[in-house]
Amino acid sequence: MSTPVLIITSPFTQLNTPYPASAYIKGFLNTKGIASVQADMGIEVILKLFSKTGLTDLFEKIEQQYAIGNRQLANLTTDNHQLTTNFQQPTTNNQQLSPNAQRIIALKSDYLKTIDAVILFLQGKNPTLSHVICREDFLPEASRFAQLEELDWAFGTMGLQDRAKHLATLYLEDISDLIVECIDPHFGFSRYAERLGRSANSFDELYASLHQPFTYIDEILVEILHGRMQSVNPQLVCFSVPFPGNLYAAFRSAQYIKQNFPGVKIAMGGGFPNTELRSLADVRVMEFFDFITLDDGEAPVECLVEHVEGKRDISQLKRTFALVDGAVKYIDNSGCRDYKQSETGTPDYSDLLLDSYISVIEIVNPMHRMWSDGRWNKLTMAHGCYWGKCTFCDISLDYIKIYEPVAAKLLVDRMEELIVQTGQNGFHFVDEAAPPALMREVALEILRRNLAVTWWTNIRFEKSFSADLCRILKASGCIAVSGGLEVASDRLLELIQKGVTVAQVARVTNNFTQAGIMVHAYLMYGFPTQTAQETIDSLEMVRQMFEAGILQSGFWHQFAMTAHSPVGMYPEQFGVLKETETIGSFANNDIVHIDKGGALHDKFSFGLKKSLFNYMHGICFDFQLQEWFDFKVPRTKIPQDYIQNVLLEEDTFTTKPTAKVVWTGGRPLVTYFTKNKKGRMFETASLTFHDKKESFTIQTDKEQGEWLANFLEKAAVANKGVTTFLQAKQSYEAAGLDDFELLWYSKPVNTLREFGLLVL
Repeated sequence: MSTPVLIITSPFTQLNTPYPASAYIKGFLNTKGIASVQADMGIEVILKLFSKTGLTDLFEKIEQQYAIGNRQLANLTTDNHQLTTNFQQPTTNNQQLSPNAQRIIALKSDYLKTIDAVILFLQGKNPTLSHVICREDFLPEASRFAQLEELDWAFGTMGLQDRAKHLATLYLEDISDLIVECIDPHFGFSRYAERLGRSANSFDELYASLHQPFTYIDEILVEILHGRMQSVNPQLVCFSVPFPGNLYAAFRSAQYIKQNFPGVKIAMGGGFPNTELRSLADVRVMEFFDFITLDDGEAPVECLVEHVEGKRDISQLKRTFALVDGAVKYIDNSGCRDYKQSETGTPDYSDLLLDSYISVIEIVNPMHRMWSDGRWNKLTMAHGCYWGKCTFCDISLDYIKIYEPVAAKLLVDRMEELIVQTGQNGFHFVDEAAPPALMREVALEILRRNLAVTWWTNIRFEKSFSADLCRILKASGCIAVSGGLEVASDRLLELIQKGVTVAQVARVTNNFTQAGIMVHAYLMYGFPTQTAQETIDSLEMVRQMFEAGILQSGFWHQFAMTAHSPVGMYPEQFGVLKETETIGSFANNDIVHIDKGGALHDKFSFGLKKSLFNYMHGICFDFQLQEWFDFKVPRTKIPQDYIQNVLLEEDTFTTKPTAKVVWTGGRPLVTYFTKNKKGRMFETASLTFHDKKESFTIQTDKEQGEWLANFLEKAAVANKGVTTFLQAKQSYEAAGLDDFELLWYSKPVNTLREFGLLVL
């Protein structure tokens, strides 16, 4: 191909970091010598819109649309501090603005004055602005700031930079509210026209929207797109559409390319088509896209490049929808092999505006903050899910079903490459569930290479996450994990086939917490056959886990039945009825269903979320659960001390002979002296260690001290060899010493265990 492939992420996903799909594909194309250019249209549109020039145009458009003149604004309040907390909802009357919109328009000059400085601050380029932002007489304030007094207690211990970020985020959200009310009701920072893409069994509504005049946001998008098409001059444009909120913008962009660059071929791939468009039949879709690929994109995109170059017939494409003889045809071509994870190359983030992403702090949820604050290089430890049994999950699809881990050394190689490429050492492993054994090997490899990195990932709360494993993960830079507790009921966890119990989750989350790793729990309500009693008991389990301090973050979501999950495929086994069997010609994933035997789940939503918000801030643990709901709920049947008792249970864990023994501390200073005890002389070894915080000393007899010093050097994490528990015992006995277990469970070795002698 004489010109590069153009890979586009359509608006909007995240403000703080690029969605990784385009970087993955670009990294793969590099291995094939195929030139490519990538663009994140989301951040580019946001930066153009949220600038002095962009807001000037925005205000002018609103004033023209609503025929606003200076006389009409003369009586509006311009005092930043005069703020009512009871703004009306945006009106649907085309000629009438809500008081909130009127206030923002009245403060136009303040917004124009501050916007560029605020964006620079959120990009990390103007940190001293935090001082004036926090004085709270710098930023104009509209309705989003009404919640500030309520949140003051939550931000009481916040640092200056963080508080300023939160205030700046509220400021941007005020402007967003103005855009939604006056300019484009579809606008959102992390989604655009999401309603048009969500559960769109029919293409009719989206198709009709695409034949309406451009919105203001559309105009900004296509202006940027036009410039990129001219500068790159591609023959193939590939759109990544991960979520419903990216769909409309992708179609709008494709439509513009078709109309203005008619010779260019256009493809769509990503999470949305992979789950929603597997039964696509509507030929109108192909007015916008020539190709729609499913599942892993590497081989399908390579085939598309060869097709566009004239080297491959359309019948030889891979996992691709195309228009053939006037109908949408799916071309599987299973004989064309997929690429192993070791062959896909290192993600390549070049071309993206890495220094221009903006970090925001939207809500007081520790894990959600990590999603929106800071730049993360995104990698995957393993393709698919090693468990692959959860009945609510799309386990029939390749992205879950096909499990393939990446070798630890290759993963850390890629981490080092990305640090050089991006200048960032933060990593988010975007796994379905990172495998514990691979996490251990990655942690050891990071420590062997003496890398300073920060990372977090999604896990299952496996019992293999022992206290020592959590400590080695922390030592390597792991700062947080998220995992599915789902419904905190053992009956339902078994029905879900989660493979865990509530007690096991409690022990594992305690291990992570004790190691200093933040834990976020995904919580579910409304699973088929779930009763009101089970919902309340689940809430009580969650309350006790937060009160015990073993969860720091959580989020409740209502169960959704999807077409590719066991519940969706075999609903009769779970006591639910599909409300409709109709398969639309466009998107098919979410299924409306009737739970024959469960509670009325919708009514629990507000109480569950309100209670969780308070628990996350360490308050209201003494409230009766009934107080969170405005309807009668059952009394919990969970003992008040259930979680505490679980955590007090003795760990019956016995050390496996094959377990790895790793020393994460330094080399000791060894001295010898003689002790006189009851007239007998004993030669004693004193081993003094220094860690980053303190120094400590242990004493043993001379022979044991000599063996320990030698053993710790062999077991040191920097040593690439592996020492097992059995080898340690054999080495001890070979030195002519007796009773290894007596030493291993002695006070000196217990002290070493506290300071970094780990059994993995």
